Amino acid sequence: MTRFALRLGSAAAALAMLAADAAGAASAGRVVRCRVESASVVALNGPCRFLAGGDGSFSLASADAGKPLYGEILDLSVTLLSPGAAEVRGLTRAGVNSRWGEARRSARDRACWEGADFRICAW
Repeated sequence: MTRFALRLGSAAAALAMLAADAAGAASAGRVVRCRVESASVVALNGPCRFLAGGDGSFSLASADAGKPLYGEILDLSVTLLSPGAAEVRGLTRAGVNSRWGEARRSARDRACWEGADFRICAW
């Protein structure tokens, strides 16, 4: 077997492990109550899976494994940029990781993050 084939096999094994980790992560976390508003329309108001990051960042996924969070959105990620400021992205069924934009932590409800045309809450 050539070195290239060995490397290719190792890369495939690594990708398979990453995919298994991602699938396991989707079933991790805890179920919380979520509310997602987009363009002043409530897109989600119910249970979702909350996956905490080490720095206060977090992701929201469907409480039902294998289903989208809502509509075409598989999950939402809120990544802290600085205290009280985050970037929000949504991953679609088509694999598009769309940037929703910057969000600020709500002064009224610290479980919520508000952007120019969206609001995400997880209690």
